[in-house]
Amino acid sequence: MKLTGAQLVCESLMKEGVDTIFGLPGGAILPLYQTLPEYTQLKHILVRHEQGAAHAADGYARVTGKAGVAWATSGPGATNLITGIATAQMDSVPMVVITGQVSRASIGSDAFQETDTTGISLPVTKHNYLVMDAADIPMIIKEAFHIATTGRPSPVLVDIPKDVFTEEVEYPDGLIYPESLNLPGYKPSVAGNIGQIKKAAKLINKSAKPVILAGHGIIFSGAYNELKTLAEKAQIPVITTLLGISSFPEDHVLSVGMPGMHGVAYASLAIEKADLLIALGMRFDDRITGKPSEFAKASRKIHVDIDPSEIGKNVPVDVPIVGDIKNVLEKLNQYVESNTHVEWIQNIEQLKSDHPSLEIRETDKLLPQYIIRELSEATKGKAIMVTGVGQHQMWAAQHYTYTEPRSWITSGGSGAMGYEVPGAMGAQVGNPDRVVWSIAGDGGFQMTMSELATLVENKIPVKFAIINNNVLGMVRQWQEFFYDKSYVATTYTNNPDFVKLAEAFGMLGIRVTSKNQVRSSIEKAMEHDGPALIDFVVEEEENVYPMIPAGQTIENLIEEPANEEIKT
Repeated sequence: MKLTGAQLVCESLMKEGVDTIFGLPGGAILPLYQTLPEYTQLKHILVRHEQGAAHAADGYARVTGKAGVAWATSGPGATNLITGIATAQMDSVPMVVITGQVSRASIGSDAFQETDTTGISLPVTKHNYLVMDAADIPMIIKEAFHIATTGRPSPVLVDIPKDVFTEEVEYPDGLIYPESLNLPGYKPSVAGNIGQIKKAAKLINKSAKPVILAGHGIIFSGAYNELKTLAEKAQIPVITTLLGISSFPEDHVLSVGMPGMHGVAYASLAIEKADLLIALGMRFDDRITGKPSEFAKASRKIHVDIDPSEIGKNVPVDVPIVGDIKNVLEKLNQYVESNTHVEWIQNIEQLKSDHPSLEIRETDKLLPQYIIRELSEATKGKAIMVTGVGQHQMWAAQHYTYTEPRSWITSGGSGAMGYEVPGAMGAQVGNPDRVVWSIAGDGGFQMTMSELATLVENKIPVKFAIINNNVLGMVRQWQEFFYDKSYVATTYTNNPDFVKLAEAFGMLGIRVTSKNQVRSSIEKAMEHDGPALIDFVVEEEENVYPMIPAGQTIENLIEEPANEEIKT
């Protein structure tokens, strides 16, 4: 039996259980595309831009836990993927990216659409390959999926020259895909050291004011039940990072919310008052810590993470544990004693009363916070919410009550504007039975709105809520707070008519300009059998509160003025 390199790629993807590919063809990868009709089990979604393919594969991975797959051709096709690959790498999202390359004899000659894809992608991938022999494809694909999905999940890129796709390989015994791997230099520690786990349990058992700080690792390890068991058994309040949102039900009595730069004030204050901080699958990002040397100085610290390089990198810890969160918590819960912390819980409730960060002021104006709250109530906290980056992202993190796992999808570490459209597309494809809302900024939406055509073409029923304030909202807020209201290059003076735009793409379009239109418009969009867009025209100079300025501490907290009026 003879198979081409392109056939070997498809055979390998099928062996890995891949069902969806997001991509855009071009000359160098065309032989792979011409093979696709032979493999009807592989659904290909033709995007309008390669950045959309990468973000869609990322969104798919976040809701499914499987590696997302994106394809692109050489040169600009590959470079257009880089923003999406970097986004996945920063947020520990598993992806396998396959790019075409110029023929082997042309490499290094500056041939048409030649780019050093492995060199460019090296800083933003966990590993990458340049395939120079078609016979190596099955093993490389197997390694790529293994590396992408084990240890700390991350993207892996496989660059394949055009003539490698067409090269034939003979398999006389019919065995194509390898049954085992041999990666002697790659052995992630997943079990967790039992001695360290027992030390952690002792600290938890004697703590009077413990808090759990849960991150993205809870979600990718599938440790929801283990986290809930720990919290309930020892009555420990749970605080979630931005990417840890939806790792713990926010309608639970022990849920405290998100801390940090735009987190609720009482979550940040609880961290500062705690005597024990149990950090699970998070990396002490600067948006959480502010000034690391002053962060949570009163507490002992337990840090559990799959990546040993993250432990002690930003904040010193007392008990480091390297391992998969699910495995570690299963063991830890055996040694943690049942406990109550009534006084500590009451203390946190008092902090909530003293710092009501999520109260929405009464006004006739259409506020973004009100829109998000209405979305939360209309969907009963059970929708998948996908956002771009900026003010709308923070309002969606603050004011939606997330009750289901894997229901919050956003670009965290890289802060990639434009994620909201293709990321939501990938999330809906990965979980077609859930309602998916894309909360979009008018700025980020325009970066990747070409993917609306992809949504309509493939009947992907994402619902869009554009928080349209005609400015780059978060940049404008920083200019107001830190640059004496010098609003340079932040105002859009000619935004398109988003309703007409939606209709031009073949979608339902609705415009909302007042509070009394919000709920009915949300319900109309959800009842529509297909993608829909609501243009929420909101106030231009609304700010996200609370705020801890970058590099500062809770002492520098900016809370919403009691009588703040919207400036019009």
